[in-house]
Amino acid sequence: MHEIFRSLPWPFEQAEFPSNLGAVVQWTVANGEAPALFVGHTGDNSWLVGDGVNDPNVPGACAAMCIWSAIDHNSSMRELADLPIGWAAERDAPGDPWRRAPFQLLD
Repeated sequence: MHEIFRSLPWPFEQAEFPSNLGAVVQWTVANGEAPALFVGHTGDNSWLVGDGVNDPNVPGACAAMCIWSAIDHNSSMRELADLPIGWAAERDAPGDPWRRAPFQLLD
């Protein structure tokens, strides 16, 4: 196991997610139970990965882990390494294109 970081200087070298980048990832995505349908790059340069279906705010639904825990099950996420700060990408199903748009976390 190696150390992970909540945020790293962006843009990433070679437009590739660093191996030690941490993210808040829903367990359903991390364990391959559900596909990643939402990826957010927050205003504070943090990353979020969700299944777009289950409530990520339920206690125990998410954990801080290496973003590659989600990419391993969702290889198309690799194309999102250039997602600007304050933007999110969503898709309806695996294999669908990612739609990008600005977003803000709700208080």
